[in-house]
Amino acid sequence: MSQAIAGAAENVSLTESPSAGWIGRSLPLMAVPREQWDALATQPLEANGFLDPGFVLNAALHARKGEGAVALTAFAGQRLTGLLPVVPATRAYGLPLPALVATQPYNSLSTPLLDPRAPVDAALALIDAAAGAGAALLVLPMLALEGPAYEALQAAIAARGLNAVTHNSYERAALATELDDETYLRSGMGSKKLKELRRQSHRLADEGTVAFTVARGPEAVGAALDRFLALEASGWKGQRRTGLGQHEGDATFARSMAADMAARGLFEVTELTLDGRLLASGLVMRQADRALFFKIAFDEAMARFSVGVQLTTEMTRRFIADTSLKLVDSTASAGHPMIDHVWRERLRVGDLYLSTRPGDALGPLVGRLIRLRHEARNGIKRLYHLARNRLEK
Repeated sequence: MSQAIAGAAENVSLTESPSAGWIGRSLPLMAVPREQWDALATQPLEANGFLDPGFVLNAALHARKGEGAVALTAFAGQRLTGLLPVVPATRAYGLPLPALVATQPYNSLSTPLLDPRAPVDAALALIDAAAGAGAALLVLPMLALEGPAYEALQAAIAARGLNAVTHNSYERAALATELDDETYLRSGMGSKKLKELRRQSHRLADEGTVAFTVARGPEAVGAALDRFLALEASGWKGQRRTGLGQHEGDATFARSMAADMAARGLFEVTELTLDGRLLASGLVMRQADRALFFKIAFDEAMARFSVGVQLTTEMTRRFIADTSLKLVDSTASAGHPMIDHVWRERLRVGDLYLSTRPGDALGPLVGRLIRLRHEARNGIKRLYHLARNRLEK
């Protein structure tokens, strides 16, 4: 991973337990002081918009699979210094095991919020909070496997002598560059592809007035989000009932989350239109010096103009011009057919299985059982997709 993505780790001493006055405990989400949560999310060691209180609280309140979450917290005295939302393994996997899992609806990054002044102490306190809640194992799916937060976790693991296993690691596209936008796009996409994209853009302009806009603020974001949900539902996600607005609870979550975050300048909706007709739309979440390309939808009837790529390249230009951003995470799957050809940097993520007590054989055993479940489910999914593809043919 590039230095721009990795950042610099804090210089911290390694201790076997949090410093005096540090407390780790599990709290109901609503019991976490909102003002302190906002403050920690504003200046964390490493940003993660999925752990913004506006996202987490609304997911727990409204989303289809949001029930049962609690917050592992770290406090230095009365000050919140670490936070990680988790659910029991019974909720995450349907397994009655002594494990807590850092997962929530639509989240694709579990990097915890840590205080940059003492991140190892905060990480140790979060582990203590999991142990105190009765968990032999803490699972962090899709954790960033590099960067200062990961280094703090690794320091805490080493200091305590804990068993930790990484599984299912992969790389996904990210944007982190000091190049100008034209040079970056040309070097990533290639001159031929960029030229073809411009040709498609000119053809699209022949059809009418093309506009790229960014909706900010609760009112504008709310209207743009409704247009996004309608566009997404009109395509294949609507047919398969997997769109963000396909379930009433998920749609309520999306609207409430977007309004909460947009009120603090942390959520925006980008739109590509033709004579006012929405062609493509992207949802972006921000936190500190990072952004998350949360979702994209496009008019499949206009695919011949590559409207999704057109939107993404325009967003890329805007991101590069924004000097407050150091990294934009695509949140995409590995080898994504579109974004991988536009953004050249890669963010390595994977699942971390972390035993909460040194020398305890139960944590590793629970981790193996969960991984066996994953392997079995993945095998069933492969068979299902193979059968569905053959039926469609």
